Amino acid sequence: MKSLDKLSLGWRTDLIFPRFDGELLQRSDCLVVRTPHNPTFWWGNFLLFDHAPRAGDAARWLAAFDAEIVRPQPQSRHLAFGIDASDAFELPRDFVDAGLTLCASTVLTMRREQLRAPRALAPGFSVRPLRLADESALAVDLEVACDEGAHEPQSYRVFRERQIARYRAMHEAGLGEWFGVFAATPQGQLLVADCGLFHDGHSTAPLGRFQLVATHPAWRRRGLCTALVHAVCRHAFERMHLDSAVIVADPDDVAIGIYESLGFQRGASTWHLERRPPEDAPGETPARRASARPHHAAAP
Repeated sequence: MKSLDKLSLGWRTDLIFPRFDGELLQRSDCLVVRTPHNPTFWWGNFLLFDHAPRAGDAARWLAAFDAEIVRPQPQSRHLAFGIDASDAFELPRDFVDAGLTLCASTVLTMRREQLRAPRALAPGFSVRPLRLADESALAVDLEVACDEGAHEPQSYRVFRERQIARYRAMHEAGLGEWFGVFAATPQGQLLVADCGLFHDGHSTAPLGRFQLVATHPAWRRRGLCTALVHAVCRHAFERMHLDSAVIVADPDDVAIGIYESLGFQRGASTWHLERRPPEDAPGETPARRASARPHHAAAP
């Protein structure tokens, strides 16, 4: 298994988060990623391989996942394997028979000089960092609403509460911010869109990684996502002094066009094999994916 600094950009920035408060265990053929405080987070508890799966590998990979993830954390009832490979591949039959599906994400990057300004937000909307010590519950409520039943609601809320606690700890360590778009309503300021941007604090050429770009279903198609991502990029370059911002998105989702309109440029893909836990068996509404894979919903 290649060293962390040799991983592709998507995986390298994905690991900013477990490096902060999780566990990274180097094995001869894979990297074990665990997030003990959030065991139901699929893409916080997975095995990362630096090569595509081959026919006959499924039994060995599943046994490794059971030993490295499930036994230490019985609440981790999913399967998740990351693949750091440069080329597309077909999923071998034994992996399909094990119930795994193959997903791809596109890694997009932005440097300061690439950023393009969108239309101004309509009157009545504003963008600012959240005060997570007081406003974490606002973010959790919004993110549960944005999920629209794609996951089992109670467990998804618990997952989001644990995630926002992680982001609060990273913010308090000086590693990023959580941002929101607020709408002025007769009832007061309402959080209608949000996302995060964080970095590892150690790189000589610091990279920021977006997390969970989401807009409430009732407030979509108003340019809120575009304005939010633009404002966050400006904050990243002007206030956080980052060299680049990275976002990972579903190549088939409408959001990727929004990111490109702001100046993000597509790079390599990342590959993911996953099997949902029994309580999250897929129904008619598929999980929406962007910024990091399942449990990171996104909407324009």
